[in-house]
Amino acid sequence: MRRYFGRKLLTYLLTFVLAVTIDWVIPRLMPGNPIKGLLAKFSLQPGGYDAIYNVYSRAFGFDLPWWKQYLNFWDALVHGNLGISIYSYPLPVRTIIAHSVLYSLALLLPAILLSWYAGNKVGALAARRKILDNTVLPIGYTLTATPYMWLALLLAFLLASEAHWLPISGGYSYSLQPSFTWQFIWSLLAHWFLPFLTLFLVGFGGWAIGMRNVIIYELEADYSHYLQALGAPQRLIRRYAFRNALLPQITGLALQLGVIVGGAVVTEIAFSYPGLGYLILQAIQNQDYFLLQGIFLFIIIGVLVANFLIDIAYVLVDPRTRVGMQGAQ
Repeated sequence: MRRYFGRKLLTYLLTFVLAVTIDWVIPRLMPGNPIKGLLAKFSLQPGGYDAIYNVYSRAFGFDLPWWKQYLNFWDALVHGNLGISIYSYPLPVRTIIAHSVLYSLALLLPAILLSWYAGNKVGALAARRKILDNTVLPIGYTLTATPYMWLALLLAFLLASEAHWLPISGGYSYSLQPSFTWQFIWSLLAHWFLPFLTLFLVGFGGWAIGMRNVIIYELEADYSHYLQALGAPQRLIRRYAFRNALLPQITGLALQLGVIVGGAVVTEIAFSYPGLGYLILQAIQNQDYFLLQGIFLFIIIGVLVANFLIDIAYVLVDPRTRVGMQGAQ
């Protein structure tokens, strides 16, 4: 097991280095100049413009060659420094991300875990009951094929604009100040529900269909027919089928993490929800290289850590993985 996880850690380390390198390169391939965009907000004389432009270029390190900027980036990253935001100068990127990351975590974690759990449970029931299967199958295909942005706009129109049940945008009421009061907490939950519901419904449809299909396959497998021939009760056979069907769903959870992060980005933009997705839009519009790097770095680390935890869970859930590791030794 130590050798297995050693190889996994090495793989994740190489993936991290490659992903962070791409994260550093892509913002610098964007057209335009972030310093000129920053100075365009001020009314400056031609001579003063050139002087301030040179000062900002040196402050952000843009006067250095690319290879030296890259090495300085890694040096700062090792010391926990994500740089200074260009758009919100002189605020550190770490401070800006810390303000938005709690909103994204509060949105993503419940949406991922609850959609996975509920989808697997409903899909398993649908595989055994014809009436439920005729309902879950078309609904599941519709939900999983629905783009996050389109569903977000539809829910915003129905539940916020027309029914006036929920607020349409923001993280909390603009008339409130952040505080530990019931009024503010209720406002947080009300603004959180629509983005959460969007991510939950799309994820739920995919997990329900996946579990339903795998359960049907497992119930038709040779071991299921063998247990039936031995006179095993249907409840026991279904329990084994559910456990075996859960394994590819755990693997699928790891693969879906990156997809749902992308869905969170467009969902937060649709609802102007103050998470990392909405912050990405602001960083792109203002060509804030350092803010983009910091946000994508957080997403990269989050996806890699989640996949590593799922690898650990897979070893604990599937005994064949442990047997294979013993055989490899």
